[in-house]
Amino acid sequence: MVDRGASALSLPDDWPAHPDPILALNRMGTFDWDLDNGVFYMDAQAHEVFDLRPDEYDGNPATLAVRVPPPEGYRLDGLVSQAMKDGSENYGTYFRIRCRDGTMRWTHTQGYIRRDETGRPRRIVGIVRVATEELAELEQRHQQAADDEARRQQTSVVQLTTAALAHARTIQDVIDVLKDTHGLTHLGATSLVMGLVEAGRIRLVAEGPSGSFVPGTLVTRIDEQYPMSEVVRTLSPRFIESPEEFAESYPILWPHITDLHITSAAYMPLIAQARPIGAIGLLYNDRRGFTSDERNVLVALGSSIAQSLQRAMFYEQEKDLASGLQQAMLPRTIPSVPGADVAVRYRSASLGRDIGGDWYDLIPLPGGRVGAVIGDVQGHDTHAAAVMGQLRIVLRAYAAEGHTPATVMARASVFLHELDTDRFATCLYAEADLSTGVVQVVRAGHIDPLVREPGGACRRVSVEGGLPLGLSAEFGQLEYPVGTIELDSDHTLLLCTDGLVEQPGTDLDDGMQTLTAFIATGPKDVRDLADRLIDVAEERGGDDDVALLLLRRRVLDAPQPGGRLQQHVAPGDPEALTAARHMIRAAVRAWGAADRADEIELVADELITNALMHTEGSAVVTLRVLAGSERRLRVEVEDSSSALPRRREAGESGVSGRGLLLVDLLTDVWGVEARGGGKAVWCEFIVPERP
Repeated sequence: MVDRGASALSLPDDWPAHPDPILALNRMGTFDWDLDNGVFYMDAQAHEVFDLRPDEYDGNPATLAVRVPPPEGYRLDGLVSQAMKDGSENYGTYFRIRCRDGTMRWTHTQGYIRRDETGRPRRIVGIVRVATEELAELEQRHQQAADDEARRQQTSVVQLTTAALAHARTIQDVIDVLKDTHGLTHLGATSLVMGLVEAGRIRLVAEGPSGSFVPGTLVTRIDEQYPMSEVVRTLSPRFIESPEEFAESYPILWPHITDLHITSAAYMPLIAQARPIGAIGLLYNDRRGFTSDERNVLVALGSSIAQSLQRAMFYEQEKDLASGLQQAMLPRTIPSVPGADVAVRYRSASLGRDIGGDWYDLIPLPGGRVGAVIGDVQGHDTHAAAVMGQLRIVLRAYAAEGHTPATVMARASVFLHELDTDRFATCLYAEADLSTGVVQVVRAGHIDPLVREPGGACRRVSVEGGLPLGLSAEFGQLEYPVGTIELDSDHTLLLCTDGLVEQPGTDLDDGMQTLTAFIATGPKDVRDLADRLIDVAEERGGDDDVALLLLRRRVLDAPQPGGRLQQHVAPGDPEALTAARHMIRAAVRAWGAADRADEIELVADELITNALMHTEGSAVVTLRVLAGSERRLRVEVEDSSSALPRRREAGESGVSGRGLLLVDLLTDVWGVEARGGGKAVWCEFIVPERP
């Protein structure tokens, strides 16, 4: 039972403190509430008391809300909270539940609070039982007393309703609280109507009971002869004390509601910040007239409702603003990519206006390559959405300029740091060459990507990462390692934000295992799989946004023009050198140059080694296929030194001095080009088209 902090309902003084033991044995169950873990265990009999099947209950006390109406839940939680705070050893109360068939059932609970040596509550054990038969006779006998007590306790009605309204986020939440059957009973009304002022008119947003709608009253003008219009015009409440007064004052409305047998009514304007935002009407069929105290209580109730409504309006306006801003920042369309099937999905969190900064993007690049981005800006507000939009734009720009994946990420981090914001962002950028299947991945504090094979098997790909964007620039750690993934035909790369993985009380690794297992059983089509994943996120709810991008590689039947791959290799970084060699092997095999694979790998390795040994700084390795009269594979190794390479005789040991000799012997043509402040040593190999 969730802590909603409401007060408890008081029973008449002469009601039995200890019910009849024979009746108590009628459908009684036990429970054990672990306060440390928040788990509420119930036995099979307790499930029957709550009219729940075992598969409908997950141990979370909040799940009981499907049976316990909100006002009862608020009251119970207030009672339990007070008992724990004031040192009580036990508590007991009656409450009502709504059964599966919609009927209401009286229930009784008795709980015993177990505390540790410091007096801190650790567990509550107790019973719940059906109390309908037990209370039927007493309820009938004390009906008159209860009615009198309700009238004497009108002030508590306002407190109870105000406590419930404090949890309302939206206009519909406010309506649900007011229309709750038990709530109307406390108010003494049999029917409720409420309208909101919009553009000089009143729009009906709540009417009851079911079937009592009056045609033509959905939208009415403020100057029409209706009670809600009158209280909005005059900003004063209107109390109608008899059917005759109602018929005389509102001849247009009265003929349509005679079947409701209304004997009196109270209409209050809903005023916030000195202006009317709506009106509410309570209709009664068992009373005539209102005392002075009752009028004061109803006016106070109208003030409380007006404040809740205004708060809900602001909430929904901010939600619409944030959602609109976020949608504007996300790409409107995802471009079609030859050689790949792509699906993207986005789900906003259940927090309403607390919109997050999750985003995705797909960037077409030259040479049959494509960049895939997934990211999450810290925070859940419009500022996070605005920062997200700027980051998406700069990442797209840096990638389109031809920078390596590591450089794209480093520059984006510097941009975010210089944006003068207190936000950081996690991000993953994957640059895929669809002709070879080689994917270069850079991770900035983001969760790892997943790869699904055609047969369904799914695995998490561990990629060494750097600090989140913004933080890496702040701490001067802009070196982002580049991981390499080989994406074969019909393999799917999945990128997502942590909202799809993380759940309260679960470890991230456990969440990733659960996700991989679910993907393994999902549909093969990326669009269907994306729909399934977002449906799961919707069912689970949660307070974080979810963004996901799926890319399935398809090998095209027709020969494609040459691709281009690039790898940054820093001195003293054996992993980067290994990744470069891996990229070269994969590209050579994918581009149909297997016959010359050994020659190409040997020459490329020699050029990279020379650049790292004889220059100061890093080397950039570029592979591309050149189309023309002869299909050629070109290898370029660029460094920051302007000194040209020269041949040397091999030393006595025969270990060094053979580099350029090997290049000259194994390549079809090679040369050197000046590149700004440095140079590029290049070589080409003739690789005929595959049959």
